[in-house]
Amino acid sequence: MRTWLIDTGPLVALLVGDDTQHDWVVEQSKHAPATVLTCEAVISETLFLLKRDGHDADDLFALVETGFLRSDFDFHGEYRQVRDLMRRYRERPMSFADACLVRMAELQAEASVWTLDRDFHFYRKHRRQTLSLVTPW
Repeated sequence: MRTWLIDTGPLVALLVGDDTQHDWVVEQSKHAPATVLTCEAVISETLFLLKRDGHDADDLFALVETGFLRSDFDFHGEYRQVRDLMRRYRERPMSFADACLVRMAELQAEASVWTLDRDFHFYRKHRRQTLSLVTPW
């Protein structure tokens, strides 16, 4: 089964019932593996957005407790590659979370990035390879 790497957008949409992409994300979650992977940067962004908009952050922790969401990225071991990605895409500019997800996709050849961010159409893993995406666009 293919690994799914979840970005901030789908994570927020999954947790916020009135999000414009909520229904689409819930439908996709039915096809997702039992566990989706992410990085701490995505978790941080998600918690910030949930709290900023007055939503309960406990629901995110519940996804971890049930085993649906797992953080699986070693920034210390990958910081050089993350820095290189952010430099390469500085014109967009690439966020730290996006760079970590692209690096995770480089490390896991069969990974798909579950995102609402159109920038992932432009990002390349290993400089040339398009990313496999789960996206409504």
